[in-house]
Amino acid sequence: MEKNIRVRFAPSPTGGLHLGGVRTALFNYLFAKKHNGTFVLRVEDTDQTRFVEGAEEYIVDCLNWCGITPDESPQNPGAYGPYRQSERKASYKQYAEQLIADGYAYYAFDTPEELSAKRAVEPNFLYGQKSRMEMKNSLTLAQEEVDKLLAENTPHVVRIKIPENEQVSFLDMIRGLVSFDTNLVDDKVLLKADGMPTYHLAVVADDKAMEISHAFRGEEWLPSAPIHILLWKYLGWEDSMPKWAHLPLILKPDGNGKLSKRDGDRLGFPVYAMNWNDPKTGDVTKGFKELGFMPEAFVNLLAMLGWNDGTDKEIFTLAELIELFSIERISKAGAKFDFEKAKWYNHEWIKQSSANSLQLPVKNALTENGIKANDEEFLLKVIDTVKDRCNLLGDFVAQSVYFFTAPTEYDSAAVKPKWSPEKAAFFKEFGQNINETATAQESELEFKALAEAKGFKPGELMLPLRIMLVGGKFGPGVFDIAKLLGKAETESRIEKGIAAFN
Repeated sequence: MEKNIRVRFAPSPTGGLHLGGVRTALFNYLFAKKHNGTFVLRVEDTDQTRFVEGAEEYIVDCLNWCGITPDESPQNPGAYGPYRQSERKASYKQYAEQLIADGYAYYAFDTPEELSAKRAVEPNFLYGQKSRMEMKNSLTLAQEEVDKLLAENTPHVVRIKIPENEQVSFLDMIRGLVSFDTNLVDDKVLLKADGMPTYHLAVVADDKAMEISHAFRGEEWLPSAPIHILLWKYLGWEDSMPKWAHLPLILKPDGNGKLSKRDGDRLGFPVYAMNWNDPKTGDVTKGFKELGFMPEAFVNLLAMLGWNDGTDKEIFTLAELIELFSIERISKAGAKFDFEKAKWYNHEWIKQSSANSLQLPVKNALTENGIKANDEEFLLKVIDTVKDRCNLLGDFVAQSVYFFTAPTEYDSAAVKPKWSPEKAAFFKEFGQNINETATAQESELEFKALAEAKGFKPGELMLPLRIMLVGGKFGPGVFDIAKLLGKAETESRIEKGIAAFN
């Protein structure tokens, strides 16, 4: 058992929470809980230009819906706060200045216009070893000039000074030994002109301050790893550096590239955990929750994107995932997202859930569609009868509406070609003689016995009965429907059906 495990999920409050972000949070959470550790939510809001009002609250709501609530967060502070980077602003400047004093960073006074002009001439321009001595910075300017620019509050940034001809290596818990050639790494900005740190400086300073032991993040952050490792070293904190794990990407269904919101829009499925209402545009982006996914199913399917327990088992509770989770079972390769498979997980979770646990979301879905389901006992029976037919919670509406509202339209075309006065008489007699106390199986036997006595094949009468009761060719066992509706309602619907077919 590892000791003093502290992990963090550190999203930026810039919009909806992508399922890849939720999976990162989940793997952090599972690892922490497996080792009796602490799961921290840290909000990385240093990029004020991209900050979106309400996004932090939305992130918290998503994690709570998934059941992966942080132990420490802005909403539930611990001993390592504050938990928003913008509230830690004062701490970052000292580290930037320490790096400059030690020769590991420098002031850069180039204006955005000057940098744009440089990029116009050199499309692949990188500010680094090959170009830094051509630019306007504290490496090329005399000390007096630098002091004067600083005294005049001339806008500037602080850049890390990446060394030449070095290999930066680290042991990734998923990928093993990973190495980078520093000649291919540019001098990233550490402190912006507004005094806010970039991700590179902030993530290192905050992980140190919060005593983070393990850092799980997406594979797309791998190119940043050499900068972060050099910062840990340059700040003298190498012995405190967390262990790294870069998680595999969640890929488009065809496997070609990382899954994006645009792919979801194009292919007709959500990529956000919950509905995101963009306060700037008013656009609403659909989420898994509102589409009708159970949180247990959503967490289950995310866990299986890049991890397995080594068996063929696919359905796991959160408690089982905590117990079985291990970094060794995380794949290096990207995981294709399959929406049909996602719905399969939800279907399996709906099937194995009790009617009681489904009652509230189903009642809400029915109410939203103008269907009153006030009889609790009846609603529970309906849920048990139709749940095997539902992939999404919203499917309960179409699968159960006829239990609460008699059909007003019938698929008569399926019945009329073979309809006859004799069949009308058969159904009238059957309706009048329904046994209220009989089980669905007993009613079916009585129905078949009467059909044979009247010279009909039972099979040719089943479809008309179904259409009388529900209006179309759908629904669970027709005698299960009749049993739930009761004698009076079943007889009433048979009479209306006969009239419609006649």
